[in-house]
Amino acid sequence: MASRLLALDAAPRFEAAMGQRPIARTPHFSLHVMVERKLSTAPEVNTPVPVDESIGQVVEACGVVSQLRLGMVVPKRHARRSVTRNLVRRQVRECVRLHLAELPAGDWVLRLRAPFDRNTFRSAASTALRVGVRAEIEQLLRDALRRLASAQRPAPRTA
Repeated sequence: MASRLLALDAAPRFEAAMGQRPIARTPHFSLHVMVERKLSTAPEVNTPVPVDESIGQVVEACGVVSQLRLGMVVPKRHARRSVTRNLVRRQVRECVRLHLAELPAGDWVLRLRAPFDRNTFRSAASTALRVGVRAEIEQLLRDALRRLASAQRPAPRTA
């Protein structure tokens, strides 16, 4: 029942995230993020954040549970074969799982925006395709984390 409620609630959230400018782009992918904002009155705690990888939730020190919600848009027009679409989804999930502790809670939507060259990647699920997809997704996450960190830094004061 809870998963159904989350699924009903997820569509408007992901649409709102897709309405934002992409935070990072590569030749084949774009990443849209809407980070959950904490209240300004919330206490700041500098303790390490425990991560429950089985459900993808980050348990904060104050006891509030924040979720990283991941959405993927892998259209058939850019990846004709289901094997390729599934390969992309698996690589996205694995990269996000590896970086889960670093990623802030919120709505993350990764979109395949261009097809892979069929002359370069002849097989629908070749090792070369898997490595290429993985490298682009890792680059997306690094760029997104860098941009989110720079946005969180306070602006320098001019005297």
